[in-house]
Amino acid sequence: MSAIGAHSVPNHFLIELSMLCSLMRRILFASVCFDLCICSSSLGLLAQDGTGQWNQWRGPNRDGISTEKGLLESWPEEGPAVVYSVKGLGSGMASVAIANGKILTMGNKDGNTRVICLNQSNGEIEWSTPYTPAKSDPNCSPTVDLASGLVYALSNDGVLVCCKLDGGEVVWESSFTKDFGGKIESSWGYSESPLVDGDLLICTPGAPDAMVVAFDKKTGNVVWKGRAPVGKLQGNDGAGYSSVIISRASGVKQYVQLVGHGVVSYDAKTGSLLWNYDRIANRTANIPTPIAKDNFIFCSTGYDDGGTALLEISKKGKQFVAKEVYYKTSKELQNHHGGMIMIGNYVYMGHGHNNGFPACIEWKTGKNLWDKARGAGSGSAAIIVAEGKLYFRYQDSTMALINTKKDKYDLISKFKLPTHNGESWPHPVIAGGKLFIRDQDELVCFKIAK
Repeated sequence: MSAIGAHSVPNHFLIELSMLCSLMRRILFASVCFDLCICSSSLGLLAQDGTGQWNQWRGPNRDGISTEKGLLESWPEEGPAVVYSVKGLGSGMASVAIANGKILTMGNKDGNTRVICLNQSNGEIEWSTPYTPAKSDPNCSPTVDLASGLVYALSNDGVLVCCKLDGGEVVWESSFTKDFGGKIESSWGYSESPLVDGDLLICTPGAPDAMVVAFDKKTGNVVWKGRAPVGKLQGNDGAGYSSVIISRASGVKQYVQLVGHGVVSYDAKTGSLLWNYDRIANRTANIPTPIAKDNFIFCSTGYDDGGTALLEISKKGKQFVAKEVYYKTSKELQNHHGGMIMIGNYVYMGHGHNNGFPACIEWKTGKNLWDKARGAGSGSAAIIVAEGKLYFRYQDSTMALINTKKDKYDLISKFKLPTHNGESWPHPVIAGGKLFIRDQDELVCFKIAK
């Protein structure tokens, strides 16, 4: 317009040009909206066609809660249909992670600790990477970082490995015992699943000056080391069997973990120890992953000297304080292992030593609203939840579907799993309308979509 001179153009032409530009903008906007709708619909379809994600321990948010929809309301007496059953995974108590159409797990096979990748749709093994001699069976459920395409896994004797999701090539390794002087609190070996948070990988070597460590997830370089709490503390030195979670209590991002001396918390930026709490620490094995909500931490351990506590985290000046809201003895309430899940104002868990008595806990008071119902199976129970229903995998290979009604215990369905090669401790996983059960050398996939 500046070359011709704005005043030399007739007004009616300018009006028509303005109307044409407005029309083009509307067409472009409608086209973009249409493309976004198509993209959104495609993503929705992906969630239903077998490519659901469960990329780490206890799911995407480390809370044991699946976001899957359209699942069976109940099961037939013989259980849901088996899609496939796969052998050849080796021994161990690892569960599975699922991401980008792949299943990741670990196993002791041919004398080596292996990270194993299977095709999610048919269960065929795509690659199996041996990375360290197996002194014992692995217990770690691998972690898949979707952003970098890397997989992280930990052997029973504390050798951490980073592999490529595509192909399984080893990128870097670190030994918790050799590199940090780390130790586990008792004899069952390292069991945690590493946490990916942004560019960091958070793990628990269990050393006095490196209880928790932040690695650069791509290189394995150490970013910071968090010291262990000191003093006369209940429990044992070293790492426990839990996995790190994220809390933002009192407005500060922190990594919370259950170790041999109880619950510890570290500043996410610096690795400084913010607070610790040892009353629930037992002298045998500290296992369940804590739960973080607002300024609170719900934690529990088993055995005779464990128990359950609710902590309120506050900040006074530069100091953090973990105030005990309540404490329940191990006889009153304990999660031996199998995990705890918070839905709204209630925590669901299996209660009792070597028992999975279904429990619904009013988390602010610690009151058990289900009053120690026996449940469908025996032994401890590994649990997850989907569509408001609890999936209890009992130690004796009983699988149960339970309502999350807070007023009473309500068993919907149960069936016996088709395999029982060892204690049924690995946690169940739901992804893409399917239920995945790892049982030592085998993996069984059930169809649970409607």
